[in-house]
Amino acid sequence: MPNELPSWADTPTRAAIVDFVERVTTGPDAVPEAERVAVFDNDGTLWTEKPMPTQLHYIVEQWKVQAAADPSLAERQPYKAAVTGDYAWLGGAIDKHYTGDDSDLKILIGALVGITAGMSVDDYATSVSQFYETAKHLTLGTPYADAVYAPMVELLRYLEAHGFTVYIVSGGERDFMRPMTEQYYGIPPERVVGSALGLSYDADSGDVRYTAGLDFFDDGPEKPVRIWSRIGRRPLIAGGNSNGDQPMLDFARAGGGLALLVHHDDDGGGDPPYDKGAERALAEASDRGYTVVSVKHDWSRIHPES
Repeated sequence: MPNELPSWADTPTRAAIVDFVERVTTGPDAVPEAERVAVFDNDGTLWTEKPMPTQLHYIVEQWKVQAAADPSLAERQPYKAAVTGDYAWLGGAIDKHYTGDDSDLKILIGALVGITAGMSVDDYATSVSQFYETAKHLTLGTPYADAVYAPMVELLRYLEAHGFTVYIVSGGERDFMRPMTEQYYGIPPERVVGSALGLSYDADSGDVRYTAGLDFFDDGPEKPVRIWSRIGRRPLIAGGNSNGDQPMLDFARAGGGLALLVHHDDDGGGDPPYDKGAERALAEASDRGYTVVSVKHDWSRIHPES
């Protein structure tokens, strides 16, 4: 087993990753370093996303503050769920999105943009950074820095050691990820691609501020579009964990690349086992040429050692 991947079990999946990397970086099939691009989803791929994505945890805390200032908000969703701790409703909105029902997601997004409207990007970054400094994962009880998947972070380093440039391409909001990606993953903010709130320039203050709208939601077929618009290259390796990642995985596969699909099938300390939101991707994995990464069988450790 390569020293760079100590948390990966000695399985055919690990062998497939190593064999692919060796093939495209050495010998007659070697790809020039400039073309060695790897892209990875974030929630559920690089770190935990249950009982709800980390950004939703942050947003819930902001909604609680808003509802305390205006108690009438607590009578309607999503503020009601935030105040009562109804994480099932909040997580269910994400699950419904992956089945094609965006009714609750639209409610979430509508309340989300109300948090940042008019705020400068610098003030938002400060608020998010403060959240990361103190927040604990809702079920693990650990700082979010310890909720990353050790095998995937090792994979990022392994790819970089072989000349790959790694990007995060997530449905999560870009500016929520940027304050932590360098510390948690070693990925600088300029290599973070995600959903984006609207932005405008305030000439009076010299600040960039958020508008009361969503610019785009980086999920499903939007992911390959954002990869091309931001990077200008087809990825050689792509990794995801949900139906919404399929277009990104297919984009890599169409160019002869490696597509990794993380399957949460283990209850030994990470996210609880779940297929919801990934049913189609898992069912089509063989036909589409995805390499399925079993959390239960392919990882010997899930989170970093304390």
